[in-house]
Amino acid sequence: MSNQSKTIHVTCPCCDAMLTIDATLAAVLDHKMPVKPHMAVNLKDAVNQVKGEAGRRDVKYQQLAEAEKNKSKVLEAKFQELFKKAKEEPLEKPLKDIDLD
Repeated sequence: MSNQSKTIHVTCPCCDAMLTIDATLAAVLDHKMPVKPHMAVNLKDAVNQVKGEAGRRDVKYQQLAEAEKNKSKVLEAKFQELFKKAKEEPLEKPLKDIDLD
């Protein structure tokens, strides 16, 4: 067995950090967080971003409201289908433990 340990470099899928892992020890040896660029915020850009967020919020609300309207129709259809199925099946007397003797 060699004295050198095998290291693996992996990028974290969640935060994009660079991890250095020792395969023989099964341990993280080092991690480097990704460098995030410093964004200079312009006041006009911030206002446009806030207005864009309001528009996206309104679109999301409309989608949720439409889904809620359809939800009652879907639940009613499911209920009617199960009700019809319950009517078609014959009623059976439930078995009791004492009947099994």
